[in-house]
This record gives sequence, structure tokens and C-alpha cells, in this order.
Amino acid sequence: MCRCRLSTNILVTLTLCSTFGLAQTFRPPAVPLVTHDPYFSIWSMSDDLNGGPTRHWTGKAQRLTGLVRIDGNVFRWMGDAPRSVAALPQTGLTLTPTRTVYQFAGQGVSLEVDFLSPLLPSDPEVMSRPVTYITMTARSQDAAPHSVQLLFAADASLAVDSGTQEVVWSRSRLKAMTVLRASDFEQPVLQKSGDDLRIDWGYLLLAVPDQTGASASTQSSDDVGSQFAEGKALSFDDMDTSRRADRRTVLASVFDLGPVGNTRSSRHVLLAYDDIYSIEYLNRWMRPYWRRNGMTMGQLLEMAEQDYSSLDQRARKFDDELVEDLRRVGGDAYAEVAELAFRQTIAASKLVADVDGHPMLFPKENFSNGCISTVDVIYPASPFFLLFNPELLKAQLEPLMKYTETGRWRFPFAPHDLGTYPKANGQVYGGGEKTIENQMPVEESGNMLLMFAALAKVEGNASYANRYWPQLQQWAEFLRKEGMDPGNQLSTDDFAGHLAHNANLSIKAILALGGYSVLADMTGRKPEATTYRQLAQDMANRWVQMAQEGDHYRLAFDQPGTWSQKYNLVWDRILGLKLFPAKVSQAEIRFYQAHLNRFGLPLDNRRDYTKLDWEVWTATLTDNREEFNALITPLQRFINESSSRVPLSDWYSTADAKQSGFQARSVVGGVYIPFLAAPDLWKKWSSKAQAPAEHKAAE
Repeated sequence: MCRCRLSTNILVTLTLCSTFGLAQTFRPPAVPLVTHDPYFSIWSMSDDLNGGPTRHWTGKAQRLTGLVRIDGNVFRWMGDAPRSVAALPQTGLTLTPTRTVYQFAGQGVSLEVDFLSPLLPSDPEVMSRPVTYITMTARSQDAAPHSVQLLFAADASLAVDSGTQEVVWSRSRLKAMTVLRASDFEQPVLQKSGDDLRIDWGYLLLAVPDQTGASASTQSSDDVGSQFAEGKALSFDDMDTSRRADRRTVLASVFDLGPVGNTRSSRHVLLAYDDIYSIEYLNRWMRPYWRRNGMTMGQLLEMAEQDYSSLDQRARKFDDELVEDLRRVGGDAYAEVAELAFRQTIAASKLVADVDGHPMLFPKENFSNGCISTVDVIYPASPFFLLFNPELLKAQLEPLMKYTETGRWRFPFAPHDLGTYPKANGQVYGGGEKTIENQMPVEESGNMLLMFAALAKVEGNASYANRYWPQLQQWAEFLRKEGMDPGNQLSTDDFAGHLAHNANLSIKAILALGGYSVLADMTGRKPEATTYRQLAQDMANRWVQMAQEGDHYRLAFDQPGTWSQKYNLVWDRILGLKLFPAKVSQAEIRFYQAHLNRFGLPLDNRRDYTKLDWEVWTATLTDNREEFNALITPLQRFINESSSRVPLSDWYSTADAKQSGFQARSVVGGVYIPFLAAPDLWKKWSSKAQAPAEHKAAE
């Protein structure tokens, strides 16, 4: 069966709307299109896909262009160029966890464009593939046949950081497909590190499977546009290589669908990125996870094309089941927030293979400071990975734990980070490896112990904790001494500055010690378990007295008349520790209801800004759906009304919905924490994760 007919059959049930997809009324601040890692991450930041250029998550234009010719008339369906070409009216947008689908209509023809990134966390092999499928489907709306041609083009600038860098291009043939390739001429592999950066090594690839009426070429965007508008075949590749990226060389594909009638006619391409090496960890270069057994990009593209049909079906089944459970857990508003957060959570990280082939997952602290493997970024995102695949949380913790074993980290508390992305060569935040200045000692130590405890709960054993017991024991001892009434230090909300006697930070330390007692018990250390359990209980009892402020609890023990979100308290419920009396969370939830703004609950009494992830954690303190909805509905309003057109920001104003800072960060995975408070659903989803395969060192 030819590929084009197969595509039509596959997609016949998609588009107009998945059963559980977000409705057209949904207006996200930015729409995910191609979402794989911090470098290969392309979004639409306009209401319509043809309302502006597509952009890298940083906001810099990384242009994908889509044109359609209907009965000789040319229209834009993606991007804002050529300006002289009218935009085909957009009629719909459907967004699910793994795909984005746009609908357009005009001249008697409907056009649907499907961006599928099959980021299935239960299957790291597939999740790590840097391949997005773009499927274009046309159909007559008026029963009359129409001549339809489609163009999809990717700008070579996707392979460089700035427009002044030189790009080169080439083509190759694989099994039943043509592959166009663009890259930086100099290939400065892993030379730069920082926050507001794009990749400038490796290769951008446009794979065009053999389909009826398909052609492909690499030329200037002007030449491609004019040839398409005039109905001419694309010229062969421009041979004038190399060229500055800002001169707009594109990898282009054109599909002549011929006469299109009532039967849907589909074509698809694969957009991919081969970075060769992804991360520098402790001064060694690490390959992407999909390469760990020596697979080449050519082999990957052939496999990805072979798997097109099955992955489309798997992703659809995954989406429908997940969204049904999202609505079961938190209702429509919650489902809307969580669906938008899904691909962003994964795309802010890179999955690579260690020298022995085992997975390591490195998150980037996007538009915060560019740090890599930040503990207080891994911590808020951890519910996502605890839910869908606990092995991926281990893959984030492993680089940090191995770092502490090197002896370079000499402090009695947990580190903050491993460097600046993509170089994970040692902590750079605050005092780095040299001093305790501007560190987060209680914060990070508590985060690590809580994540280890959560892993033990979902896995039913503490073998992973036992492997690193000396470090965990050291951090527990530190919290025993310093956690009850923290000194003047930073917490994960470091944008708010230093704060002494932080009541919410104290909760974290107390629950972390409770979690440590559970780990000690599970590893046969009964006396230690008893000691730390009693210690945590005594500290919790003291906390209730020290933080009491009438009908709620204080921001800081020494600051009467203050309040804050006690989001860390959620682990008492999730881990079943029962250290704090129920009256604490009940009083806090009642108090929060009276302090909600239009777009959410402020982080504390000092400012009107908030953190989206913490709001969902705070809402999870209650098992009352009405109270939960009261806290979640403003988040839905923020997403749909914010004037900050960026990938989902987790730090914004509850008064006007404007971004305060941060965007495209993995911390939004924290919105999946209500699943951890529903044991049946936590078990259901975590059990779907495939058992780790035998990892072999890359050849």
C-alpha cells in the first residue's frame, strides 16, 4: 500500500477533534509545535498559526513556513511570509498532550495540519527521538474537485544561534525518502553555555517520504515562494553554499495532491534534529539516548517513518486516556492546564546515555539563569516523572548523586545545580563549590530526601535510596540541625530574596525527615527510623505553635500578620506521613479562598505574583473538589487571557496575568501532583512504564 493512502486511512478519525482534545475556545499563550529538548523547541506565539513567525521558546524567530495553492490561488497557513500572500482563515485549534492540530478553510477546501511529537514518557526509547511528524490533510468542502498543492519549509536558521553564522546544506537518499540537511558551517560542538542561546552544531533535517506528487529542494525562501506561487516545479538545490543564516535558505517540500474531492488526501514530513553530542557531563561528551547502541540518524529516520502509523495510534490512545483521567482528577479547567504543560515539561530537558548506556536526564532552567540539573527545578517537576516513569526521575537524580561522590562537593547539604546548560561540570549557582554564600542548603537537602522517599513509595522499595545512603544520611543530619527554624537563606522562590524563619521551608525540612525515617525503615535501619520519625513529629508539633496566626499560619515564624502558600505540606498527604494535624491544611485552604485574585493565589502577602506549579500543589492540600476548583479556575483564566505570549510561564502576576519571569520551564510538570494524591491513578500510570532494557555502552 502506498504511503499517501496509508496516511489518509490513519488520519481519517483525527482532526476535527479528538474526543478529549481542548476545544477551539482554548487560547494558549503559546502553542507547542516541535518540542523535544531545550534546543529543538518551536512554538507559535500568535492566535493563528499564520499570524506571525514560528519561534524558538526563547522568542527568537525560527521560521517554519506553510503555503497552499487552491485552484491557482496561494494562501499562507503557517508563518507571516511572504507578506504578499493572504492568510488562509484558521477555523480551529485542537491541543492534546502529544499533538497540536490546526484547521483552516477557504476556496471550498478544508486543510488540517497535525504536529505530532510522540513524547511517551513510559517509552524513553521513543520519547528521546528528536522527530516531529507534520501531517497535512486536504478535503473538498463543497463536493466539487479542487486542485491543491501544499508547501512546507523549514528555515536553515534552526541550526544556528544567530543570523550572522554561516549555514551549509546537502541532501541524501534513504529507504523510500529524501532527506534535506542544514547545519552551521563551523560546527562548534558544545562550545557555548548559557540561557538565551540556540544550538549551533549538529544538523537540521527535513525527511520527505516518497509520496505521490512529492518533491524537495533547498533554496532561498524567496525562490521557493515564487516557484510555488507560479505553479512551477521546485528547482534543484541551490549550490551556492555556504551562506549567512539571515539570508533565509530553507529546506522545502512541495506536494501536488491533484484534484481533491470529498475523500481526505494527506501527506506528511518528518522534521528532525541530529545534535551528535548533547551534554558535557563532568568534562565528557554524552550522546543522546537514542544513539546509545550506535544507531545513526539515517537509521532513526527510517525507523521513525516505519513507526509512523503505530506511533500515531499509540499517541492518540495515550492522549484520550490521560485527558479522561485529568478530568476525573480535577475537572475541565485542570485538564486544560495539564495538557498544555505536558510537552513543555519534556522539552525543557535532554535525555542522554551515560558511558554504560544508562539514561541521564538533564533539565535546563529556561529563562531563569540557564542552570543545568537544578535540584529545585527537578523537585517541582518530579510529580510528572513519578507519575509517568519513575526511572526518568532517577535519570535526573543520578548525575547529581554521582557528582556528590566525586568529592568535589564538600558541603553537608545537597548541591543546587551541575553548571550552565549544556555543560554539567559542577555547581555554578551562588558560592558554587567554594562557599556557602547564596546557597539553598535546607531547600535542596529537603528536596532530595522528599524525592527519594516518593520514589520508594511508588516502587515499593528503597533500593535506590540505599545505594546512596551516606549522602542521604548526611543531608538528614543537616536538616535535623538546621531545618526546624531555617536561618536567613534562599529557597526555591529565590526571586523573593533571602528569608529567615521561613515557615514553608521548615515544613519541607520536617516532611523530608519524615520521608527519611520511612526510607530508613524500608532499608532495615529500624532504630534510625524510630529516631527520625519521633524527631519529625516533635518538629511538626513545634511548628504548629510557632507558625500560628489566628485563622492561618505565618510566612515566617517571627512575622505576625503574614501568610504564604504552604505548598510543601502536600507531601504529608502523598507520602502518608501524617505528621501535621488536618487542621493546618484545612485552615490554610479556607484562608486562601479569601485571598484569591482574578488570575490566581499570590505566593504570599508580600507581592501579587505567584508560581503556577505551587498553586496546583496548594490546591492539592484539599480533597474537596469545590475548594480545588476555586484555586484552579483562575489558572485556566491566566492561560487564556495572559497578554504575555510565551510558552507557559510559571511565575506571573495574579492581578493582570502578565509574566513576571521564566518561561518554557519543566517545573510546570508539577501540575500533575494531584495524581500522586490519588493512589489508584498513580499506580495505574506509573505501572505503564516499560521495564528498563539492558543498556549497552554506545559503540
